[in-house]
Amino acid sequence: MVKYDPKSARAEEFIHHGEILDTLTYAAENKSNRALIKRLLTRAADCKGLSHRDAAVLLECDQPDLNEKIFHLARKIKEELYGQRIVLFAPLYLSNYCINSCVYCPYHAKNKNIRRVKLTQEEIRREVIALQDMGHKRLALETGEDPVHNPIEYVLESIRTIYGIKHKNGAIRRVNVNIAATTVENYRKLKEAGIGTYILFQETYHRENYEKLHPAGPKHDYAWHTEAMDRAMEGGIDDVGCGVLFGLNMYRYDFVGLLMHAEHLEARMGVGPHTISVPRIRPADDIDPAAFTNAIDDEIFAKLVAVIRLAVPYTGMIVSTRESEESRARVLDLGISQISGGSCTSVGGYDHREKPEENSAQFEVNDTRTLDEVIHWLLTLGYVPSFCTACYRAGRTGDRFMSLCKTGQIKNCCLPNALLTLKEYLEDYASPDTDAMGEAVVSEQLSQIPSPSIREKAETYLAKIHQGERDFRF
Repeated sequence: MVKYDPKSARAEEFIHHGEILDTLTYAAENKSNRALIKRLLTRAADCKGLSHRDAAVLLECDQPDLNEKIFHLARKIKEELYGQRIVLFAPLYLSNYCINSCVYCPYHAKNKNIRRVKLTQEEIRREVIALQDMGHKRLALETGEDPVHNPIEYVLESIRTIYGIKHKNGAIRRVNVNIAATTVENYRKLKEAGIGTYILFQETYHRENYEKLHPAGPKHDYAWHTEAMDRAMEGGIDDVGCGVLFGLNMYRYDFVGLLMHAEHLEARMGVGPHTISVPRIRPADDIDPAAFTNAIDDEIFAKLVAVIRLAVPYTGMIVSTRESEESRARVLDLGISQISGGSCTSVGGYDHREKPEENSAQFEVNDTRTLDEVIHWLLTLGYVPSFCTACYRAGRTGDRFMSLCKTGQIKNCCLPNALLTLKEYLEDYASPDTDAMGEAVVSEQLSQIPSPSIREKAETYLAKIHQGERDFRF
């Protein structure tokens, strides 16, 4: 008989179906248990996190006043640990060739309508220059799974190309990678290539439904996919990013599975996920979201974000341009620490010299604003847009990063680094309105840096950036 064991290397034991069902039953039975819910909120306020079972109770809570306390505490923890910083990135799609048959993705092998594209290294160079000209400093590489068209050697060559491109004052300083589950050897190669975070969405943790959603191709193997983060960390990648695609399966089940996965990585590998993403299914070529009956509304989505923030307070949370401006605005202060901006989900979509007539996008973007419009919006809302990549480049990854977070020492790095990268954006790329607003925010936020010596050094770096120098960091 399979037993639940968060330290196990086997997917069926650390994502244990029976434990999830028991957890959901327990949560349903205690959704009105005010005494228990209050105790859980008191525990969460210490920023020590919550177990998957405790978090499930908060997600199920049906008491309006206590739900408001959940949202209030999520905002408080977000403010305490992350301040007003929001990190920005963009996806870069290299190829949409794929041999899988995922029923929710237009890249699936049987789709004959989508325009299949694979970028050459010269086309990648043009895409990256277009992204640099927007102001981006960090990218997330995306590609379908196809050992012929998209072998690991192609991904590695593309990473070398990207890091080698210096255009005007632009440079990509961090490349995160979202590719299919692979071997320890290949993860080691990605680490040696200098990637930041390895990202892989589980889509759903319900094994039976997972196999139905992935009827053919390598991704059909649930265990191989679910155990990928362990192999990545065994290959030396300190920072991994998890996520599910909400709308494919019952959200409560996947919520619990997601937190169990985080607990497993902490128990077995010594550090949990660096980030958790919360995408919702979107329309795409050959894909109708109405075919999936598990869609979640904005209220549930906001509560998912809030409770995840309480459960894993030190884990970054990402929301993409799948979400609308309104939806993103609501969840920013509930726990989100990273967002994409000015995104394109088509292969070759940033360099407009050869705009494809046929669609090659993975999904429809909901927030279609330019990066400058997103930056201006964040500033208007009181946030500090950040393009910081300092922790990765200084070796502050994995358990070292988490230990700095938990002791509060990271605050003397994050805010000044955010201000330095924002200043670079304002000097090189911002519209006049964004520049004026951003300069006011930089001046105001300087006083919030805890260490006087760090604050003084930041002022010196800001002056040098204004004089034309670049790439200072703490």
